[in-house]
Amino acid sequence: MNVYFHTFGCKANQYDTELVRQAFADQGAVVVDDPAGADVAVVNSCTVTHESEVKMRGFVRRLARTGVEAVVMGCAAALDDGKIAALPSVRAVVGGADPVRVLRAVGFQSPRVDPLLRHFRANARAWLKIQDGCDEHCTFCATTIARGANRSRPIPDLVREARALAEHHAEIVLTGVHIGTYGQERGLTDPGREPGVNEKPRTVALGDPRAGARGESRARARGQSTLGALLEALIAAVPQVRFRLSSIEATEVDDTIARLLIEAPRHVAAHLHAPLQSGSNGVLKRMGRHWYTAESYRARIDWLAERLSVFGLGADVIAGFPGESEADHEATVGLIEALPFTYLHVFPFSVRPGAPAAKLQAQLPPGAVGALGAVGAVKQRARELRELGDAKQRAYRARRTGRWADGVVSGRREGKVEVVTEDYLSVYLPIADWSGRPRFEVTVL
Repeated sequence: MNVYFHTFGCKANQYDTELVRQAFADQGAVVVDDPAGADVAVVNSCTVTHESEVKMRGFVRRLARTGVEAVVMGCAAALDDGKIAALPSVRAVVGGADPVRVLRAVGFQSPRVDPLLRHFRANARAWLKIQDGCDEHCTFCATTIARGANRSRPIPDLVREARALAEHHAEIVLTGVHIGTYGQERGLTDPGREPGVNEKPRTVALGDPRAGARGESRARARGQSTLGALLEALIAAVPQVRFRLSSIEATEVDDTIARLLIEAPRHVAAHLHAPLQSGSNGVLKRMGRHWYTAESYRARIDWLAERLSVFGLGADVIAGFPGESEADHEATVGLIEALPFTYLHVFPFSVRPGAPAAKLQAQLPPGAVGALGAVGAVKQRARELRELGDAKQRAYRARRTGRWADGVVSGRREGKVEVVTEDYLSVYLPIADWSGRPRFEVTVL
C-alpha cells in the first residue's frame, strides 16, 4: 500500500502526522511524496480558523479529482458534523490522532504501534509533543473541544524519545497544545515522578515579584513535575541537542525556564512564542484568558528581555474580536510597539462552531465599524498589525545582520540550506558553502 500524508495546522499536528506516518511504515506501507502515486492519502486537519478548514476541504476535493481516497484525521475531524464525511472519496473520518484508529480505517486490523517517535522525517529539526489537550476554555478556541483536557506524557518516555530523535536531529522543539501546563493535570497524579510517601511539598520563591509565572509554585506544592523540570531532565539526557519551546504563555515562563534561557543558551534556544491575542484587558477577559493581563504579560517579557542579549519573540494576535473597540485595538498596537517582538502571527477573528465566542452579539461595536463595515474594519486592523509586525521583524533583523549566531540546519531548497538561529531567524547559505554539519556558527545575513 502506498500512502501520502498531508498536514494542516500547528506543530502538534505535524508531530501527530509523523507518528502516524511511522506507524504505517512499520506495517510495511510505502510512504510516497506525490499523491499521484498513492493508494490512499491521510490528511491531518486543523480547526483553529475557518480558513484552515476551507483549505482542507479544497485539498480533499482535489485528491478526489485524481482518484485518490482520503482518510481525514485531526481536530476538524473530531468536530465533524458530517460535512467532511460527505466530501468525495473520503474513506473515513478519524477524530484525533490515534495511529491505531487511522491504520484500522485503511484496513490494518490488529496493528502494533510504537508509541515513541524515532525519527522526525518532515524536517531536519524534530518536534517532540510533551502533552496534549488544554484545561482552559478560551472563548474563541475550538481546539480545546477537539483535543480534550490536558494530558502530559511521562518524563521517562519523553527522555527515551528525545534520545532516539537526537540520533538524527540537532534541535528538538517541545510542542503540544498548552505546554506551560505540563504536569499540571487537574485531579491527576504527577506524570513525571513518584513522590515518596513522606515527601513534603516543595515551594519555590519566584525571582521577581512581577513575573506572574503561575505554574511552578502551584505544581511543586502539589508534588507535580513542571515544564522546567522536564527541560532539565532532557538537557541532562541529551546535552548535545538544542531544545526550543514552541508556544508558551508569557506568565508560564517560570524561574527554572527563565534561568535556562539565560544561563544555558547552548541547550535552550533564546526564543519564545508567547501568545498575546490582545493588549486590552477588557478583550482578554471576554476571550476567557483569565491568567494574565496586559500588564503582567509586559512585565514578564520586559524582565526576560533585560537579561537576554539575544531574544527572538513572537506572538499570536487576534484582530477584531467581538466587542473590540477602537481603544481596545489601539491598546494592542501600543503594547506591541512597546515590546521587543521580532515577528507576529496575526489572525482576523474567525467564528468557530461550538466555541463560546460564536454566541457573542456584534462582532465590533457600531462606533468601530465606520464606512468599511465590520468585515472591512477587521481586515484593516489585521493589516495594521501585520505591517507593525513586519516592521519590527525588519528592524530586529537589521540589528542582527553581520553578527554570529548558533545555527541548526532546518532544510534544503533551491540549491541552498536553511539554517535556523537560536532567536528564530532563517539564514540561507549555498549548499556548496555548507560544511555538512547539522549545527554550526553562522553569520546572520
